[in-house]
Amino acid sequence: MPPTFDLRDEDDDDDHDYLRAGVSGDGVRVLRSVSAPAPTLTPQAFRLPPLRRRPAASRSTPAMLLRRPRRWLQLCAGVIMGLAIGLLVGTATRMPDIGRQCFPPDGAVPAPGSGPAAAAAQSAGSGFGFGFGYGPGSERWTSPPSPPGYGDDHDPLHLLEPDSKPGGRRSLVMVGVMTADKYLPTRAAAVWDTWGKELPGGIAFFSASYSRPPPNRPDLPLVALKGVDDSYPPQKKSFRMIEYLWEQYGDHFEWFLRADDDVYVRPDKLEKLLRSVDSSKPQFIGQAGRGNQEEFGLLSLEFDENFCMGGPGVLFSRETLSRVAPHVKHCLKNLYTTHEDVELGRCVQRFAGIPCTWSYEMQNILYHNSSGNDAFTGNLKHREVHRAITLHPIKQYRHLYRVHNYLGQLKIQDSWQQALSLHRDIVAMLQLLGQDPAHADDAQLAQNVPLFHAKRGDRDYLGDSALLGKPPGLNKSRPRREAEVLPWDFISRSLFSAGHANPRRRIESALREGMDDVVREVMDMINAFSKQRGRVIEYREILYGYHRLDPVYGADYILDLLLVYKKYRGKKMTVPVRRHAYLQQQFTGLEIRETVEGEEVGRQPPPDLTQSEDGDDAPPQPGSSFREAFESGLLRIGDALPSILGRDGRDEEARDEASVRRKMINFILPLAGRFSTFSRFISVFEEECLMNAEQVALFVILFPSEQEVSVNETVSLMSSLQRRWPQHRLAVVPVFDSFARALALEIGAAQVKDGEEDLLFFVDVDMVFNRATLERIRVNTIRGRQAYFPIVFSEFEPATVYRDQGLSVAPNHFLINQDTGYWRQYGFGIVSLYKSDLRRVGGFDTSIRGWGKEDVDLYDKFVASMAANNVSVFRAADPNLVHVFHIVDCDPNLEASQLKMCKGTRADTLGGVSQLAQGVYAQGRAILDFAKKRRAAAPAASAAGAGGTGS
Repeated sequence: MPPTFDLRDEDDDDDHDYLRAGVSGDGVRVLRSVSAPAPTLTPQAFRLPPLRRRPAASRSTPAMLLRRPRRWLQLCAGVIMGLAIGLLVGTATRMPDIGRQCFPPDGAVPAPGSGPAAAAAQSAGSGFGFGFGYGPGSERWTSPPSPPGYGDDHDPLHLLEPDSKPGGRRSLVMVGVMTADKYLPTRAAAVWDTWGKELPGGIAFFSASYSRPPPNRPDLPLVALKGVDDSYPPQKKSFRMIEYLWEQYGDHFEWFLRADDDVYVRPDKLEKLLRSVDSSKPQFIGQAGRGNQEEFGLLSLEFDENFCMGGPGVLFSRETLSRVAPHVKHCLKNLYTTHEDVELGRCVQRFAGIPCTWSYEMQNILYHNSSGNDAFTGNLKHREVHRAITLHPIKQYRHLYRVHNYLGQLKIQDSWQQALSLHRDIVAMLQLLGQDPAHADDAQLAQNVPLFHAKRGDRDYLGDSALLGKPPGLNKSRPRREAEVLPWDFISRSLFSAGHANPRRRIESALREGMDDVVREVMDMINAFSKQRGRVIEYREILYGYHRLDPVYGADYILDLLLVYKKYRGKKMTVPVRRHAYLQQQFTGLEIRETVEGEEVGRQPPPDLTQSEDGDDAPPQPGSSFREAFESGLLRIGDALPSILGRDGRDEEARDEASVRRKMINFILPLAGRFSTFSRFISVFEEECLMNAEQVALFVILFPSEQEVSVNETVSLMSSLQRRWPQHRLAVVPVFDSFARALALEIGAAQVKDGEEDLLFFVDVDMVFNRATLERIRVNTIRGRQAYFPIVFSEFEPATVYRDQGLSVAPNHFLINQDTGYWRQYGFGIVSLYKSDLRRVGGFDTSIRGWGKEDVDLYDKFVASMAANNVSVFRAADPNLVHVFHIVDCDPNLEASQLKMCKGTRADTLGGVSQLAQGVYAQGRAILDFAKKRRAAAPAASAAGAGGTGS
């Protein structure tokens, strides 16, 4: 069981005069006198009573003792007995100066007349005043039992790690975290799981006297302070914690950190800071404050006095704590405000003689975010987060894991950067020694002393130095043919790419985020020695730049940066400057993590974190785990942590998957003519859906066609399908009007009743699919939250793709590459959504007649109403949803915008750029002759027109 300790006051009478801050009914802070509860007598709760000095007339001199052999013998016997007992008991001789409540062994309480008081009285009676043991007159234990799991063998020093010795790495800092009983299973557990176990020292959590370790973290190092509750402000808790830290751990640590349970501490940066400061001198380090505007002048501070703000953390050196701790009771009896950190700073100022550090930089080192409950819940890629040692406040404790995950990724990146530097040093040294870096794996430092012990393929292989050790540069990749040349993308207000379907487009979020990371690191390097040089350079914007991605070496950038040069030493100046930066984001070695159903293979998941659905103040719900944090997206940065699911979580996940598979999908298919294509669609639908007992329904909205009279054949085919599968809802809805896709989809949606089974899938007759598409539809369509617009793969004309084979139909519709088709990034006709969400955004515009435009209109409605209706749009490429090629006939009577869209689609389906270029090269002479004839005919036609006009 974890060590838990209660703190008993040295003088309980002092607590009767202790002023505790409260809040009156109208919200005004008041001070009221609070009487402390009467002290309770518990086993081992007393120190030995001090020896009282006798009056001068009755004192025994050495000569008198010698004349009294009995007294002299009693004195010697007492000394010998005390030393012997002290050696036997060992650590029991070290009683804390502050009263500590120790629990007796399970199932025992002290018998009448026993206990520490009786032992102390016997020792004092024998003429010796220190040491105690389990000899005559010591405790005799009987039942009933004490609180389970808490024995008298739990000592405060058990909180220390085995190597927490003076001078050792883990003896650097002791952290005291102030928390409350209701936050032990949430905030305190999160601190203990994250940064609490990485400290170069120790950590203890301080709470009320009635606190016990939570069931989800029985190993939590908890200290229950005797006579302290969880009332706010926690002045008494703070001062008693300081006193406790000094009495129990003052000889073991150089530094002491007072922290809240909603702060994140970066142990590596904290150690670097503390190693650079002399702990033998009085130090009081924190973010200096003097109160806000409303409190200014009301905190009883002199003009040159300040205090360390408690939220971001307060650091004490050992010397400071030694001066302040003995006067804690005096400070508690002389409180001027209700602010705990103000009173702590006042106490340090009075008895240690030092103020909080007057340093402007401390607001960045010990960083406090004023966003309240939303602090550190958004994007963490900010300079303040990267530079800070402590981050405060993280009120939503689940985000503590997210912050820990993100900062862990930064440490991994730093480690990889160091590894790259070492690989580059190895390559440079091999070149100086006249050895080929390509054979670095076989290099030797001396005879039979290999440079790398682990060879390629071994688990401990350190990487290919020949590849990773190349110095940064833009000419690492040397193409040997035209196809290997890497094109550059031009970056301005927009992104211009030669090899993209949309040559001019907005900068993608991934590229923008990458450039932000690059610029931030560049500015950190530029300003690394700004203090020594007396200048600082600020970033303004990227005027233009170039970017390319080398799949072997990394991402290359050429950026034209607008900066501001500020010189504050000597002749001060502020000048805008432009600089070109040639940068490379180096790829590192390949790392693989094998997972099965989201869980890493060969790794045991840590115990579940009990958490509540309603926040920190709600009682924890049993059976919950990290899974909730993943589902809510809190750990989405990097997705570096595996899913952590217990048995209950797996069962729940299986139930969720089963419920998803039971979703009814209602196919809505507009149709006019095209019976052969419809027959192919029915064949695919029957094979993939009906034969596999999928929960589906099909509604064919049938229009008459002027080009093909096939209404009867279509109805007959559907009737045959209904007879074979009577358990499924398969219907034909005739519409005697000219074809309009928007009207057809609205009529089809009306066939589905409102309710749980109103998932609609608007599909075209040219589509082929398989069961994987059905699963994506069910998973990616969420009622009231998300509509799914899949990006389908559209085939090129088979006569172009399979020219050499002479085929007019693709042999495999699911063969997907750049030569067989293209992704319809701007096609929105295929969509799955719930009927209720369709009605929420206003449905289709039925005034749109003919082909096209209705899908773009619906997509725009979803995007425009995303904020109001909270229904987002999800787009993803579906390789199992293919649009089979057919010749696109564009009606010249279409509206201008519809006709343009139709012609664009027809042009896209002719073939790929490389295939069309090969056709031009193959028939180059004929095309040139045709162009010459056309140019020659154009002036003649113009002249004839001019002559006709003149006559």
